[in-house]
Amino acid sequence: MVIGVLALQGGVREHAEMLRALGAQAILARKPNDLDNLDGVVIPGGESSTIDRLMRIFGLADPLTEALRGGLPVLGTCAGLITLATEIEDPAPGQKSLGIVDMRVRRNAFGRQVDSAVETIVTRYGAVRAAYIRAPEVVSVGGDAEVIAVTSERIVGVETPSALAVSFHPELTGDTTIHERFLSKVRGTVDA
Repeated sequence: MVIGVLALQGGVREHAEMLRALGAQAILARKPNDLDNLDGVVIPGGESSTIDRLMRIFGLADPLTEALRGGLPVLGTCAGLITLATEIEDPAPGQKSLGIVDMRVRRNAFGRQVDSAVETIVTRYGAVRAAYIRAPEVVSVGGDAEVIAVTSERIVGVETPSALAVSFHPELTGDTTIHERFLSKVRGTVDA
């Protein structure tokens, strides 16, 4: 399995290392042709408006959107969740999203950087050690989006047939549960 990690900003190295530890080949995706021949892609956490702006500057937004709409499996963590949403409730000036997962999100819902925390949450796939850093929340879901994780009555995980999006950073805690679920989605696509 060849997984591209969108390498514009954020937790790129941590995702790549975790994917490699789980047996996938991880490549860093910075240019449109880096998206060719991928079995899946990860949009890491970071600053969502910066990721959006850099995707547009480097010409990645349109080809990535096309690939994702074509069924390329994707994992989005924190800012990646925001990037995948159909609606951002409080976007930065000029900020857009890819519109892949039918959900409305609110940026920085868990507070400022100093409010960062690590906690264990229950997901549909088991307990996950999750790091929250200026994390978003999912305000609502529609279409084929299903809630897979809730904490403090906030939606923090959503899944569709081809996408997995979480508000937190499992790659920072070393918990592989979410990445394993993502790779099972990729295997289902590869084997299909």
